[in-house]
Amino acid sequence: MDWHSRFLQQAAWTSDLRAYLFERTGLRCARRVLEIGCGTGAILSDLDTPASVHGLDLDLVRLEEACRIAPSAVLTCGDALALPYKSGIFDITFCHFLLLWVHQPLFALTEMKRVTHSGGAVLALAEPDYTSRVDKPAPLAPIGRLQTESLKRQGADPGLGKHLAELFRLAGITLIETGPLRVSPDSSMLRRSREDHPSPAERDGVAPVPAQDQEWAVLEADLADMVPADEIHSMKLVDEQARLRGERVHHVPTYFAWGVV
Repeated sequence: MDWHSRFLQQAAWTSDLRAYLFERTGLRCARRVLEIGCGTGAILSDLDTPASVHGLDLDLVRLEEACRIAPSAVLTCGDALALPYKSGIFDITFCHFLLLWVHQPLFALTEMKRVTHSGGAVLALAEPDYTSRVDKPAPLAPIGRLQTESLKRQGADPGLGKHLAELFRLAGITLIETGPLRVSPDSSMLRRSREDHPSPAERDGVAPVPAQDQEWAVLEADLADMVPADEIHSMKLVDEQARLRGERVHHVPTYFAWGVV
């Protein structure tokens, strides 16, 4: 599994939302910005700001790749539940597809709030609700249930997205705006967005991996211990045929939230 390509794909899904939220929260005037769970640097490398940019992740291998992808960022290997920063030093603290993987997401948000100064912004840019996943045609309907179970086995909370706003309130963050992402991975709106706002990889001349190939790479990894390989292959063929007929529906409701400290 090429995780950097996957993170670039996820970054493309939120490109327009990030542009909007970072403008609203004053990214271009910020002094210090922090991404929690920065992975390989897919988001950090796309930030347009004069600020000192910081990134934190538990995975040292991914951080080593982030050093190459986002060389100007200050990177730290650390835990979202015990951020190794002084209180109140960041103007903007954000995460992207992270909280569902944290076993105490409320505490993680509380830590994000702690390191953000009074009046600063805390953003959760994308948190999915796999429990409400929709797959059509009918033979693909079990995918949502299977992936939800797989994520639970991996220690994730597959339904976290629908609780995001409440988590912000419980963390004491003044919620300014929240809601679902307007685009899904297969939507024509997203394709137009990519043409207008290419990803960092596309700007560098790297051909993106097709969305459906990325999705199936993730599904195959998630379901490998639960579903026989021939069944996964059969579902993949159904998926391909449905796409050719224009009948494929794949939607995972995904939510964002931003607030001030």
